[in-house]
Amino acid sequence: MPQHIGIVGCSAEGAALCYRTICAEGAALLGPPHAHPEISLHTPSLAAYVDCLERGDVKGVGELMLNSAYKLTAIGADFLICPDNTIHQAFDYAAPRSPLPWLHIAEVVAEEAARRGFRRVGITGTRWLVDSSVYPDKLAARGLQYLRPNDAERDEMGRIIMDELVRGISRPEAVASFQRVIERMKNEGCDAVVLGCTEIPLIINDGNSPLPTLDSTRLLARAALQRAVHSTI
Repeated sequence: MPQHIGIVGCSAEGAALCYRTICAEGAALLGPPHAHPEISLHTPSLAAYVDCLERGDVKGVGELMLNSAYKLTAIGADFLICPDNTIHQAFDYAAPRSPLPWLHIAEVVAEEAARRGFRRVGITGTRWLVDSSVYPDKLAARGLQYLRPNDAERDEMGRIIMDELVRGISRPEAVASFQRVIERMKNEGCDAVVLGCTEIPLIINDGNSPLPTLDSTRLLARAALQRAVHSTI
């Protein structure tokens, strides 16, 4: 039997895309049409996470993650994923205290970047995320270089993500804004870009990006599928 995947949710759109990807792609691994592993999702109010992030309260973020972890454990999950890059700032606080093992979204992305032979990747996401060490640490561990957005780009990306994408709003102006950032990264030597907010894949993909994309949302979902189907733990 496949393992039971527990999703520690934060923002609705990113968690939903991750959930849908697991469901849609499960049959390719399991065989029968419509098959996918058992999945459970828990998320507190996004406002609770935002309050902690705005105060710089990483421990508070971690406690929210752990609250979800314990609830998912109680209903039978075997391991956990979090389809939100930003709150991985608290991963090192939450994971050692967790009743279940986790996959780390940035480790999954860095592994894929290395597998595809990329050498220097751009990082996109909220200001909280791109200011953090979440991706630099994992990319550097794979011998990969990285480029962060500049201050103005961070502000605009953060506004688009929090005011539009997490609310399910997709505007052509937002697409164009991200394309400009990615084009600059390309001009500065990047050969791929991390879509480091789980909502960014709703508007940016390989079809409209100046660089090949590393879709953190779907990569995490696929890693969870592989673990659920093939793990013997």
